[in-house]
Amino acid sequence: MKQPKSAALAGMAGACLLAAFLTHNGLAQTSGGTPEVAPPSGPTPRLPNGHPDLTGIWNPPYVPDMSRNGRRQQGYAESPFSPADSPQARQALRSKGQYAELPFTGSGLENWKTYDPANGDYTATCLPYGFSRSINAPYPFQLMQSDQHLAFLFEVNNWFHVVRLGVDHPKPLEPTWFGDSVGKWDGDTLMVDTIGVNGWTRLDTVGHPHSDALHLVQTFKRTDLGHLEYTVTVEDPKTYVKPWKNERTFVLYAGPLIEYSCEENNKDLREGHIRVWTPPWVKDQKN
Repeated sequence: MKQPKSAALAGMAGACLLAAFLTHNGLAQTSGGTPEVAPPSGPTPRLPNGHPDLTGIWNPPYVPDMSRNGRRQQGYAESPFSPADSPQARQALRSKGQYAELPFTGSGLENWKTYDPANGDYTATCLPYGFSRSINAPYPFQLMQSDQHLAFLFEVNNWFHVVRLGVDHPKPLEPTWFGDSVGKWDGDTLMVDTIGVNGWTRLDTVGHPHSDALHLVQTFKRTDLGHLEYTVTVEDPKTYVKPWKNERTFVLYAGPLIEYSCEENNKDLREGHIRVWTPPWVKDQKN
């Protein structure tokens, strides 16, 4: 098996966790995703039903920190932070006790301040990233679309997630890593609503938290043949006092998705450099 095409950027699972640790502590400068290649030009393709056809393999910008700006990506930052701050500038603020670059609740801020990715982050044991962190990763993903479904095929760990179109969330919902997603069209924009997450993932590589009350509203608009505009609004009353938004643009990618095995590449976990994540249900059984 050959390594994923962007392994040089994100590295092995353990290396990703180390990079997350360094970025969280202001010690590393994050980079973009795969090199930019001019996307094809042309009008927005459409399905027989008239809706834009989102089908294709899309190359996203790497968004390790949703509160910051990146390549074709706009983040969110509360004062005194700025989306354009360098990791060094943020570390200088954090050394003075300033951590609230997002509109945290008290418990959300405490979660963020005490987060240590080298001390049991769930991705170190190759568990699912969750919907937000998968889209933020520096790997392409494929969209497959019909009148009833939009399927995400992620290169990262070869995970998938299916959005049901034109229906409501079922009741009751069984919490899952990716949550339950439904979509509807607003003109040429597809709006995807996600709830029902288990609360055990992180929004991005640096580890911004969320709870099981997370509500994601994502929009997808194919503006032409080669570009897909994307926004995500994060709402979580347990973690943030108000919703906040991040936006970016995906570009059509000509290459195929490549097989990805976190377990095969996870050298740091095997060698004990990263602590194994303990699931909450195991902790509950021990108490």
